[in-house]
Formats: sequence, structure tokens, C-alpha cells
Amino acid sequence: MSSAMRRKAGKVAAIAFGVVAMAAIVAVFIYRDGNLHAEERTIERALDAGFVEKQATVNGAVVNYAEGPDSGPVLLLVHGQGMEWEDYASVLPDLAKRYHVFAVDCFGHGESEHDPALYSCMANGDAVIALAHDVVAGPYAVSGHSSGGIIAAYIAANDPGNVTALVLEDSPLFRVTPAEAQEDAGTFAWHDGYTVAHSFLQQRDVADYAAWYAAHSYLFGLFGGLQPMLAEQTAAWCAEHPGEHVVNAWIPRAWTRGMYFMDDYDPRFGEAFHDGSWMAGIDQEAMLRQVACPTVYLKATTHYGDDGVLYAATTDDDAARVREYLADCEYIEIDSGHDIHVEHPDRFTKAIAQVA
Repeated sequence: MSSAMRRKAGKVAAIAFGVVAMAAIVAVFIYRDGNLHAEERTIERALDAGFVEKQATVNGAVVNYAEGPDSGPVLLLVHGQGMEWEDYASVLPDLAKRYHVFAVDCFGHGESEHDPALYSCMANGDAVIALAHDVVAGPYAVSGHSSGGIIAAYIAANDPGNVTALVLEDSPLFRVTPAEAQEDAGTFAWHDGYTVAHSFLQQRDVADYAAWYAAHSYLFGLFGGLQPMLAEQTAAWCAEHPGEHVVNAWIPRAWTRGMYFMDDYDPRFGEAFHDGSWMAGIDQEAMLRQVACPTVYLKATTHYGDDGVLYAATTDDDAARVREYLADCEYIEIDSGHDIHVEHPDRFTKAIAQVA
């Protein structure tokens, strides 16, 4: 090859490299922007579908909730620990086409009452039942995710005259008390949630729970050397954006989505799981046997970490007990992470339609 040809080839290669580099930079910033605002845009779509945030005082405590348009039968949604009603935003527009949806904030979350005296399944369940009697005044179906599923089961068991259907979404039944959650190598929720909340409450140096979580999270610990970077970025975000939802623009959304609502979360709610008071007064078997309405039980496939930690809400044996005690239960196992309604929205809305 002549020197002229080599120079020409070199120029072509340099241009190609520059194009590739520029494309990579653009892709990074597109991803960054999309990741930074993903939840915000999803919530905006739910609001555009007609959802309005409201509050009611129930049994002397404020319950925050979002109500959608009256498009059919009433459906109550109860989120899991660390979330709030907006966690359902990705499925709310579709649900609003067929149901009159009410999505609540549990106590200690969102804009509902933050009072440790209310951080129990019973207190939350009784409040939702009272809210339903006040604002619905008629029959309703109820669906709950994670710990919200246990609340939903409590509601179905204790308001049988009004609850027409129950959907349990990957709920930790028989794996929720401290003894159950620590059995064998323990559950992901125990290591990544309850113990982190407990340790946060034992110290005074870090004021922001999200910053503490990022530094002590079991999940982020699985990323090895990335955890210090995640913790540093989270602490910086919290310092620069006080009172705002927590995001990390450079980290995949699936890794950090659990922190998004931590600005509105009271870690004393997690402490109630750590000390067992959240399940006070409730016999799980007896509660499930009281449920008379049709139930769909959605369960994410059981997985374990290399350290033996249960990467699921329940074991297969736990799930079998749930099915045994429910009088009318359809069981659906999905190869999914814990947030089935986020990862598989179509499967979730289909499950709702099967009974509601």
C-alpha cells in the first residue's frame, strides 16, 4: 500500500472512530436522561389517564390514595414495602380502562400518616377497609404486592361481605416474621430491607435513609467494587436534592428502582418487620382460611443466591401452604423478579381480569 493510500485509510479510520465515539457518547446521555426521568414519565402517564391524588382521615389517621376514573368495578391496590401508590403507575392506565381504581399509600409511606403505632398489618388492613367503606361504599376487589399482599389477604379475610376477589402478588406469606425470614440463610428482604432499616435506626451519623441503604445494601454488595461508588453517588444526590425522589442517572434503573421512594419512607416501618410487631395478632393460616372470595396467587419463580439467601418472597413449600389454605385459589408462577406488575404488566393485568 502506498503512503498516500495509508494516509487515506488512516483518515477513514479516524473518522470512523470519531463517529463511533460520538455515537457512544450520545447513547450514554440518552440513556442517562431516560434513566433519570423514567419513573417521573411513567407517573405522568398515570396522571394523564385520569388519576387524582386524594386524602381521607380514617380512624383518626391520614390515608393518602389515588383515584382513577369510574370505568367499572372497584379495584383497590396495596403496594409493597418501600414503595407508594405511584409504584403501580406502569399498569394504572390500562387498569383505568376497565376498573374504578383506588391505589393507597400504606402508613409510613408516601403522604399517609407516619406513625410507628400504625406500622402493622392489622392497622393498615383496618384502615383500608374503613377507607373502602367510606369512599367506595360497595363491593371491591383487592390486590396487594409483597407485604401489601399480606395486607390484601387480611382485608379479604376481614371484609368478606364486600371483597369480591383477591390477587396476591409475590407476597411473603409464611416467610415474614423474624423467625421465618431468618430461617436457613435468610431471605433477601431480611438482609436487604429489615436489617438495613434496623442498623440505620441504631446510628446518628447519617440522616438520609437512602444514603445509608446504598452503603449497606445487600443488593449493592453483590456488585462488589461498585457499592462504594453507588453509595457516594446516592449520598451526593440526597445532599443536592433534599426531599426529592432518589435516582442514579448512570446506573441501570432495575438496580436502583427500590430507592426511588425512600425519601417518603419511614424506616421504622422496616423495624416493625425486624422486631416482628408488624404481624402482631395475626395467624397467617387462620387468616387465609377466612378468605372466601376467588384468589389469584402470582408467584415469582424461586431462586437462591450462591450464599443460600432466598431470592424470592417465599419458598415453593411456603407457596404450597398458601394454596392449601385458600378455598378458591388459582396459582400462577412467573419467571420474574419480585415486581411482577413492573416487569410483566400484561401478565399482572390479565391476572386481575381473571377474578375482578
